[in-house]
Amino acid sequence: MASLFAPARRLLSLGRRRHRRGGQLPVPPSSRSNSAEERPPPARSLSLDSTLFPLGHPSTLLVPEIELWAARPRNLLRAVELQRIVKELRKRRRHRQALEVSEWMSLKGHVKFLPKDHAIHLDLIGQIHGVEAAETYFNNLSDKDKTEKPYGALLNCYTRELLVDKALAHFRNMKELGFVFSTLPYNDLMGLYTRIGQHERVPSVMAEMKSNGIVPDNFSYRICINSYGTRADFFGLENTLEEMECEPQIVVDWNTYAVVASNYIKGDLREKAYSALSKAEAKLDKQDPDAYRHLISLYGNLGDKSEAKRLWAVQMSNCKRYINRDYMNMLSVLVKLDEITEAEDLLKEWESSQNSFDFRVPNVLLTGYRQKALLDKAEMLLDGFLKKGKTPPSTSWGIVAIGYAEKGDVAKAYEMTKNALSVHAPNTGWIPRPSMLEMILKYLGDEGEVKDVEAFVSLLKAAVPVDSDMTEALSRARARAREERKAEEATEAPRGDVIA
Repeated sequence: MASLFAPARRLLSLGRRRHRRGGQLPVPPSSRSNSAEERPPPARSLSLDSTLFPLGHPSTLLVPEIELWAARPRNLLRAVELQRIVKELRKRRRHRQALEVSEWMSLKGHVKFLPKDHAIHLDLIGQIHGVEAAETYFNNLSDKDKTEKPYGALLNCYTRELLVDKALAHFRNMKELGFVFSTLPYNDLMGLYTRIGQHERVPSVMAEMKSNGIVPDNFSYRICINSYGTRADFFGLENTLEEMECEPQIVVDWNTYAVVASNYIKGDLREKAYSALSKAEAKLDKQDPDAYRHLISLYGNLGDKSEAKRLWAVQMSNCKRYINRDYMNMLSVLVKLDEITEAEDLLKEWESSQNSFDFRVPNVLLTGYRQKALLDKAEMLLDGFLKKGKTPPSTSWGIVAIGYAEKGDVAKAYEMTKNALSVHAPNTGWIPRPSMLEMILKYLGDEGEVKDVEAFVSLLKAAVPVDSDMTEALSRARARAREERKAEEATEAPRGDVIA
């Protein structure tokens, strides 16, 4: 039986079609004597999209690739294309790369920023550099550029960072300026109350929005539905859904039914969850990979491998390919369902998929190995990548190190953490778990050779600040070494004249 993880892929070949007459293109007389063979047409260069989007690793710089692409003959940079690329990078949560491109296209004058562009740029600054940097950017805008869009972007930064007082004050300021005339600011506030666990305040924001003549959108209804579901108020949830379905200007989308299904799953209302998932699938755009990922994950939460794999195959049929995020999602589902062998098969398929190599994909399986205490398999997987010339990053070694620490095997946890530190790069988001480090340093202080402790602490200093555990481990190891030397000297036979 053919694997569900390897549905047939159609090979789409693109090229120039030649219309031949009698199987031969007419050749002008002047060229017949000069060329015995027909030269092939020049290969068409990749589009800018096709050049950039496979470069998904967060540390990859896109601007040099854009400039290289633009320097090639017949390639023309267009403002609208650059703006669309920034938008797509944001959609893919590649915020650092989106900000890089946005800064470059403004600095080089490729795009003259309008208020909407400033809003996008401000939001990206907030994502990467924090709220204070976003506030500075906002304050430096000219008065004509401070429209509702940059104001709304700053509100979004406040709500994302859970800065309640700043968000409420900014919202009041927006109302005074007449900038609250859409659902977006209200949705930001409802989202804020959701994230800080004040779900009971969401319906009152929804009511205020309606009283001000603003019709809720799909997102507004989803937040409100979720607020009821989180409180297990399924009566309120179903009433809100029914109201939404009756609104003539609202088209209930797949995501709304997915939110409903998710809350039913949490409430262990399985039949209602399946019904909502069926409605969600009927509503989704058949070429939307985000929708498939979400529904596959929900079927995983239901423990239904069959439905998850069915949708996985449907996605391939409709979208023609899986990206790395798709593989990560399906691997997570299989690991959650204890289907380790199938997860291993899927990882092999990913390796042959021609997708950009990203260790976040095998890290999903490594996490599964750790959770199932299959640490030998985890090491074998990493060794296999090393043999293929792929050096695992700190995150990969760190997953296995945590597994050994959880198992109580401190020596192996030390070995894996040492591997992680040896390839550590700053600003990658990985640091060793403090409780594991405490365990390792105690072990090294009690049993490690001085040179090994010194080497480990030296590596560790590049990742975390020096603390008392490090200095204590060094002190104990050195004191132990001195005591061992004294003991050796005391047991040596005294040297002197030998009496016959």
